[in-house]
Amino acid sequence: MSLATATALPPPEVSVLVPARDEAENLPELVRQAREALLPLPYACELVIVNDGSQDGSADVLRQLADQHSFVRVVTHRAPHGIADALRSGATAARGRVLVFWPADLQYRPADLPGLVAPILAGEADVVTGAKQGAYEKRFVSWVYNGLCRWLFGIRVTDLNSVKAYRREVMASVPPRPDWHRFMVVVAAAEGYRLAERPVPLYPRRAGKSKFGLGRIPVGVLDLLSVWFQLRFGRKPMLFFGLSGAILIFLGFLLGIVALVERYVFHFGYRPLLYLIMLLVITGIALFGFGFVGELVAGVREDVRALEQEVDRLRERAER
Repeated sequence: MSLATATALPPPEVSVLVPARDEAENLPELVRQAREALLPLPYACELVIVNDGSQDGSADVLRQLADQHSFVRVVTHRAPHGIADALRSGATAARGRVLVFWPADLQYRPADLPGLVAPILAGEADVVTGAKQGAYEKRFVSWVYNGLCRWLFGIRVTDLNSVKAYRREVMASVPPRPDWHRFMVVVAAAEGYRLAERPVPLYPRRAGKSKFGLGRIPVGVLDLLSVWFQLRFGRKPMLFFGLSGAILIFLGFLLGIVALVERYVFHFGYRPLLYLIMLLVITGIALFGFGFVGELVAGVREDVRALEQEVDRLRERAER
């Protein structure tokens, strides 16, 4: 990862993170609109564009834009890493205390960005997500995804997969996993951050093509279940594995009593029942083992998290 910057500026209040892969045709217009929308604001802003392994000449376009506009910064990935890694790289390079995820495809206009950031700057929210307004492709898929999220996590937000503004510290709570940026609102809500929502118009794509295909749907569903499991049982894995194992062992015990009664009272043996008893007991013991291992992993993760917090405190103290 490499970083190119223009003329040094005072630390901005808001950093707009723009993952861009093969968006050379859209980038000049994006920067032009961002300049018109952001520079007149009463607080300083910067545009951090992450070139995520583009192969269409985006690197040359971004180099020129960074030279021409002092509020533009460029982060480069040599190979595509995905939006989640792009946002993390952009956050590392960004200087603002408020971060904004903003796509480069011009389906969202920078003129709507101040309204998204306003609740955070006013101290009313920690995370603000945009609710898409207007017609767009794959609306049904988005409706299903948002409905599942609201049902599983109890998040009363219309659109979880849209532009977002959030405090810098929220980024630390999201695991660095591929595509998990989609669940930032869910994870933030679980950590106790305040949520807000603002309508954001959606416009047709002017150039380039969407990186989202139907093949991402099964992956998205599996990610959804993974996030749900980690939020619900991540810190207490024995609650899931131990309870499941205990139920299976108990069922095996009951069936064992039934088998003994049939064998010694009714003088009738049924070998498949014996196999079922063995399967239930062995599976239950295995689940108990997974639970113990999970508790060890959860303990290590908590220790690492505490260590990271201590390092952050020491770094802040050293900077003072």
